[in-house]
Amino acid sequence: MTETIQPVRALRGAVKLPGDKSISHRYAMLASIAEGTSKLHNFSTGADCHSTLGCMQALGAGVEKNGTEITVHGVGLDGLKAPAAALDAGNSGSTIRMLSGILAAQPFRTTIGGDESLSRRPMARILTPLAQMGAHIEARDGKFPPLTVDGRPLEAIDYPLPVASAQVKSCVLFAGLYAGGVTTVREPIVTRDHSELALQDFGAEVTSIKGVISIQGRPRLMARELAVPGDLSSAAFFLVAGTLVPNSRIVIHGVGLNPTRSVLLDFLAAGGARIRIAQLAEGSRELSGDLIVESARWQGGVMEKSVTAALIDEIPVLSILGAVSEQGLIVRDAGELRVKETDRIAAIAENLQRMGITVHVKQDGFEIPGKQTFHAAALDSFGDHRIAMAFSVASLIAGGPCTIEDPGAASISFPEFYQLLRELSA
Repeated sequence: MTETIQPVRALRGAVKLPGDKSISHRYAMLASIAEGTSKLHNFSTGADCHSTLGCMQALGAGVEKNGTEITVHGVGLDGLKAPAAALDAGNSGSTIRMLSGILAAQPFRTTIGGDESLSRRPMARILTPLAQMGAHIEARDGKFPPLTVDGRPLEAIDYPLPVASAQVKSCVLFAGLYAGGVTTVREPIVTRDHSELALQDFGAEVTSIKGVISIQGRPRLMARELAVPGDLSSAAFFLVAGTLVPNSRIVIHGVGLNPTRSVLLDFLAAGGARIRIAQLAEGSRELSGDLIVESARWQGGVMEKSVTAALIDEIPVLSILGAVSEQGLIVRDAGELRVKETDRIAAIAENLQRMGITVHVKQDGFEIPGKQTFHAAALDSFGDHRIAMAFSVASLIAGGPCTIEDPGAASISFPEFYQLLRELSA
C-alpha cells in the first residue's frame, strides 16, 4: 500500500491532536494498579497505547473503551493476575520497557513480546537495574524480546542511569512501587517527567530535585479522572509543515506543553520559526495550550547532548526542515536512533538521498547542508511511524507528487495524520 502526497501552496486551518502517547501509556498502567475506577479522557488513538491497554486487561484490570474515553477498573497494587497467554506489546517499546518494572514484582511468571520490529530492540538498559532490584528476567540472546519475567519481591536501589532515558527511568520507578523503602534514579540529563507527575496524580510519594528522582515503596494508589493533553510529538509534524510551506497558518488545539518537552518549541523558535502559544489550560499537573504556527525562513542549528536527548523522537521531521534552512542542521549524540523502530539514521539518509538531498551520515548522527530543494521520489516508511510522517511533510514541498510505501505505519502513534494533512491542504 502507498500514499501519494501532492505538493501544496499553503496549509491553513485548525487541528486537534490525539492524546499524548507517553502520558496515555503511563495513565493506563497506573490506573490498572490503582484502587477504584479511573476515567481517562482523550486517550491516545495510537496502536502502541492500545497495546498497553490490552496487556493490562490480560493482567486482570477491567478496561472499557468508548472512542477516546477509557474507563479502567483498577485492581490495586497487588491485584494483578497471571495472564492466560504471553503479553503482546505490539510495536511498543514504551509498553515492554515500562511494564516490565511492574511485572518484575508480581508473584507469577509472565512472558511479554511483540512484533518483528520490537523483537530487534535491545532491552539491556532495563534488565540491569531490575536485576539489581532482585528481578529474574530471561531475554532472547540475553537482551532482546520476548522477555520472560519470574516475578519476586524487589529491593529498593539507588540507580544512576548510564544513558538518559525516560522509559528506563519509568521502569525503575514503577518497580520501586513494589520495593520496600525508597528507590532513587539519578539522571545524567533531565528527561520528560510524565511518570513523576502521573505517579503523584495517583497518590505515590515522589520527589524530584535536579535529576534525582525518588519514590517511596508500597503506596496506596487511588483511581483518578484525568484528561490527556494533545501529543506534542505529533504536533511537531504540523509545526514543521507550517514553517516549511509558504503562506501557511495552522492552529493546533490543546497541545501538551510540559516544560520537560519544551525543548522542541525552544529549538524551533531559536532558528526563527514563528510559533506562539495562544491559550493555556489550567487545572492539571500536565500543562496544555493552543499553538499557532505560521510559515517562516528557518536558520538551522546544531543539536547535541541534552538537546538531542530531549528531541530524539522529533529528529526525523527536523531533518526535513534542516535541508531547506539557511545554514543546515547538524545532529550529534543521537546513536539511540539506530535502535528505534528501524535504524532511523539510515532511514532518514536513504529517503533524503532519494529526494535529491545531500546528507553526511555519522555513526551517531548526520549533517545536512541548508538551502537544498526536494525532488519528487518514491519513499519508504521502513515500517516506522515517524519516518512515514516526516517524509510526508517533505513531500508537501517537493517538485512533484511523492509516494510513501507503507504509510499505515503512522497508525502506531497517529492514525488521523493523513486525514488531518488532507484537511489542512484543502
